[in-house]
Amino acid sequence: MEFTIHNQVLLLVFLIALAMGAVANKTNFCTMGAVSDWVNMGDTGRLRAWLLAMAVALSGVLLLETTGMVNVDTEVFPPYRTANFAWLRYLLGGLLFGVGMTLGGGCGNKTLVRIGGGNLKSLVVLVVASIAAYLMLWGELYGWAFDPWISATSVGLGSHGIRSQELSAVIAGIAGAEGGPHMHLLVGGIVAFAMLAFVFSSHEFRGSFDNVLGGLVIGLAIVGGWAITGGSMGAAWKEYAEFATEVPSRVQVQSFTFISPMGDTARYLMEPGKLHFINFGIMALAGVIVGSLLYSLLKRQFRFEWFANREDGVNHVVGGILMGIGGVLSMGCTIGQAVTGFSTLALGSILTFVAIVAGSAATMKYLYWRALQD
Repeated sequence: MEFTIHNQVLLLVFLIALAMGAVANKTNFCTMGAVSDWVNMGDTGRLRAWLLAMAVALSGVLLLETTGMVNVDTEVFPPYRTANFAWLRYLLGGLLFGVGMTLGGGCGNKTLVRIGGGNLKSLVVLVVASIAAYLMLWGELYGWAFDPWISATSVGLGSHGIRSQELSAVIAGIAGAEGGPHMHLLVGGIVAFAMLAFVFSSHEFRGSFDNVLGGLVIGLAIVGGWAITGGSMGAAWKEYAEFATEVPSRVQVQSFTFISPMGDTARYLMEPGKLHFINFGIMALAGVIVGSLLYSLLKRQFRFEWFANREDGVNHVVGGILMGIGGVLSMGCTIGQAVTGFSTLALGSILTFVAIVAGSAATMKYLYWRALQD
């Protein structure tokens, strides 16, 4: 069987995801845990690791764009910089996802990492979230329940003289300036520098090898995804797909995200004979699980874990539903929007990040209050 460019791309994606899974397991990189540490204990270590991943990814994309290696403006999945600013979609989806990941014990990436460590609760979350994401992506749930009123509230930035929702373009449009690559580099550079300055201003964070390692590896993985699909290899990949007898799924410029791949995985498993359904996201999902599994076995940390009680099970199932629906609605999760999307400086990604944190923090406060009542 010929080892095509499509196979090469999928293998590289799997290997990068393998490293992500192993490192996330080792360092306990967890975005829900980051919010929990901050809200409940005032500890910002894991939150800074998350911000480090965002800053590294942004810096990498700025470099790729400045050197002309990658273009993340067009033919990107999902369309982060679209001029159709569906603010309510980002806000509501982010809030639902934030609530869901808190009830479900972790975001999309952490769910996969926990499965690799033997957590059967997270396996249930994955199954439920995959079904919900499938219904949103490939079923009629989005069109029936969300599209009519989401579309009605969307803002066409082009009609306001703003070419896209990329941050420098929005600033230029509001200021009546022309904008362009140089302004994008300036704005992005300022944002990245400010984030890095904040992240490393903490002595405790600088002394935490695991937090620094987790942030660096996750951020660099996102850059790797963009480089593979948006560079010369990505161009050859797209050319291959154009002439393929069975067109591969989602052959577009993209990087790592974990909710839509859950829906795509459900779609593939319904027709496993259709190998062209296996795409970037499915390989990323599998890679994180395998990477975490290998690390767990190597360190002899693999342990089966099941629900503590009925309420625990219900929370995880509800969390999975909200993650699947919210993640597709907001077009990404704590990695897909808050790191990958943020690396494009898309306004929707920033709004989604804020909404996810707000939804998660509010849910934690509510659960803590309810526990006190009991």
